[in-house]
Amino acid sequence: MPLGLRKKKNKSRESSNLVENEEVDGVAGGSASKSTVNGGGLPPPPANLRPKLVFHTQLAHGSPTGRIEGFSNVKELYSKIAEAFNLNPPEILFCTLNTHKIDMEKLLGGQIGLEDFIFAHIKGQKKEVEIHKAEDALGLTITDNGAGYAFIKRIKEGSVVDSVKVICVGDHIECINGKNIVGTRHYEVARMLKELPKGHTFTLKLVESMKAFDMLEPRSTGAKHAGENKIASGRGTLRLRSKGPATVEEVPTEFEEKAVKKVDDLLESYMGIRDTELAATMVEVGRDKNNPDEFAMALDETLGDFAFPDEFVFDVWGAIGDAKQGRF
Repeated sequence: MPLGLRKKKNKSRESSNLVENEEVDGVAGGSASKSTVNGGGLPPPPANLRPKLVFHTQLAHGSPTGRIEGFSNVKELYSKIAEAFNLNPPEILFCTLNTHKIDMEKLLGGQIGLEDFIFAHIKGQKKEVEIHKAEDALGLTITDNGAGYAFIKRIKEGSVVDSVKVICVGDHIECINGKNIVGTRHYEVARMLKELPKGHTFTLKLVESMKAFDMLEPRSTGAKHAGENKIASGRGTLRLRSKGPATVEEVPTEFEEKAVKKVDDLLESYMGIRDTELAATMVEVGRDKNNPDEFAMALDETLGDFAFPDEFVFDVWGAIGDAKQGRF
């Protein structure tokens, strides 16, 4: 088979979930066994089949501590956090692990350590900016929160966007030239920005996260490469999946960490996005494949929403092989 891949096309309020004045330090996670439900494309499994885990959470700008449990994916996680703090789920922009700061190295992705503390960043100030696209590349890396919001993960120093100081890492991109892009995946947003004509001016509507007083500090240009700092801790991690139930897994091996980091770097290089969940899925798909064609077929079956360039697939296959051999 050639490598070219096909491109396919309630809210309740429970204030009892809040724990007044509970300290962040020393949070303990529960234990669980792997779910036996095969959730490929199926509705979420019943609560009695989900991992029995309790996580602690706060709003990043300040709040009491809440307890959440019984979620299998990021959307359900956001709903549980919203329920704990009497919010609407769309008010949550993204979450960080073990820090209230907008630290893209600690961004919640597809895995949560069983002892991680979750900080939810909610919508704050809106802003609208005009940008003159003086170069082909804007210098942005885009990611998304898994629930419909694309946001800025990195700003390249000296780039076009770096000169517009009102734009910050963590800003949610709500509109491009008046077109609402809520619900658009990060790779589509990156493509839309890339296709804007050079030499023209365009408009972005952005939403920054609500900040506490101790978070008012100079703008960061974003994270180091994902994977340089471990997020997972404790006895294992809760793996969140866009389809099917969450599963409790061992802390990633050295091979997995290195391979996921390299694939995430390749996603940024080829597609202008960073997505550790997507990178981890690709590594998982390629772990037992024998050649690039077999790998491409498996990617097509697993990630049919994407149309990856052939050279990208080759490079990902090579990166997985290098990680297996310990070559980086």
